[in-house]
Amino acid sequence: MSGDWFSLEGRRALVTGATRGIGRAIVQQFAARGARVIISSRKADACEAAATSISADYGEGTAVAFAANLSSAEEVAALGDFAEEKLEGVDVLVCNAGVSFHIGLSETVTPEVFDRTLQANVHNTFLLARRLLPGMARRKDGSVIIVSSIGGLRSSPLLGPYSVSKAALHQLMRNLAGEFGPSGVRVNCLCPGTIETDMTRTLLNDPVTSAMLRNETMLRRFGAADEMAGAAVFLASAASGFVTGHVLVADGGATAQ
Repeated sequence: MSGDWFSLEGRRALVTGATRGIGRAIVQQFAARGARVIISSRKADACEAAATSISADYGEGTAVAFAANLSSAEEVAALGDFAEEKLEGVDVLVCNAGVSFHIGLSETVTPEVFDRTLQANVHNTFLLARRLLPGMARRKDGSVIIVSSIGGLRSSPLLGPYSVSKAALHQLMRNLAGEFGPSGVRVNCLCPGTIETDMTRTLLNDPVTSAMLRNETMLRRFGAADEMAGAAVFLASAASGFVTGHVLVADGGATAQ
């Protein structure tokens, strides 16, 4: 193959949880490399604002907005219909939407919180993949990126439900990669470590916790959302054409230390 292996020119992408943090950074980098992107999250005004900003930077129609609650099978179906009508399909799906409802030891976790966490992080990802992967398979091409966490790779006593959900995403990814690989669709997980975003602000604002998490990494610093976007560009592009069923860890060396 010749040319820019990291180009996304002509690719059609859908990114969930796309209005801030890692999701917004991914949208920015995808658009910069030529992709057209659907920006999705729960809040319509935030989606519209992000799409307007991206299109102003990279050209009219580069980004479009569609708000959806991924807990609703009906709204997931509507999001899939929109993608097929607006972009005539999706080549790259980034499942970035995720939540953590609880910080604390297992004895403080209620069954309701545990169930809500798995619903939001695993079940919703499954619904969206189930809706869009068959179209990729028919076109014999596609890349799915499930944004997970190093919490799914190691013990996380204070983030139990969240970590369990992320570990479950790794197996969901493997199952989907095995099922759709013969059709040319690649499915991978991107596993960030501690990244400076709105979601981690509470933890990182605590001096003791912040110092502990920083010292866990070999690089002695936190990651940036743009660095996760760089990894996503790799997984979305031809540069990773032989990579599937893989958990790509980007954590500054935390899990290796």
